[in-house]
Amino acid sequence: MDAEEALASSAPTLDKADAGCLEETTSMETLEEVLHGGQLSCNHVDEVWPNLFLGDMFMSHDRYGLWLLGVTHVLNAAHGKMCCKGSDDFYGTTVSYYGVPANDLPTFDLSPFFYPSAQFIHQALTKPTAKVFVHCAVGVSRSAALVLAYLMIHHNYTLMNAILHVKENRWVFPNRGFLRQLQSLDEQLRRERTKRSHEECLHSREKRQTFHLGEN
Repeated sequence: MDAEEALASSAPTLDKADAGCLEETTSMETLEEVLHGGQLSCNHVDEVWPNLFLGDMFMSHDRYGLWLLGVTHVLNAAHGKMCCKGSDDFYGTTVSYYGVPANDLPTFDLSPFFYPSAQFIHQALTKPTAKVFVHCAVGVSRSAALVLAYLMIHHNYTLMNAILHVKENRWVFPNRGFLRQLQSLDEQLRRERTKRSHEECLHSREKRQTFHLGEN
């Protein structure tokens, strides 16, 4: 909410603001319709954000290929699974590794890994020479969900906008369980942004009132 608009009218209560946030969350049907659209193929690795790459287990096993890309950080969303053999030992001391032992099942709760994974990516990308490779087995569900969460948490993207951005460069399709968890994250982040906006409006109003009292 714009601060000037807020000052021109009565400040909304947080309950009403929360309700508005929930109403704005994109439905599952709309999300899946968008995910089904566009290009329906992807490479072993695609750059979906500056210096952030999303890919599959084939690329994760290609240490020389990752070296050619300049990858300095690897996030494995299928850590410990037979198909993905990545680990600290596998990549050696030149690559920072973070493993998420997720199953690609709608019943698996990936949400506890949203913030730690987003922080791993964010901290890496604060270094100008860093490049992050995020993968799972196929690179469209587990790892894609973590990349979407990163864009939502650290770049203020809505879930829909995060999906649209990633799909510009790679086909992704998190399973329905992960999408529900991302919807919950979307709602949480909307509430937090609305609360911050509400508090900024109140602070701005208080400053104006103090200023006018000083003039008098």
